[in-house]
Amino acid sequence: LVASLKGVSSRMLRQQFGDFHPWLKRRGVLWSPSYFAASCGGAPIEILRKYIEGQQSPH
Repeated sequence: LVASLKGVSSRMLRQQFGDFHPWLKRRGVLWSPSYFAASCGGAPIEILRKYIEGQQSPH
């Protein structure tokens, strides 16, 4: 399932934006082969949003 989502989203992004980032041109792939999945246990969406935003790292 995750591989399918990565493949479809990669194709859609490339169709819409091409090789939109220099890193993508060098590396040739959009997603890493790994993934992480976890349950949020019914937490409110705003709490999840803040958690995800806190995980963003500058490149």
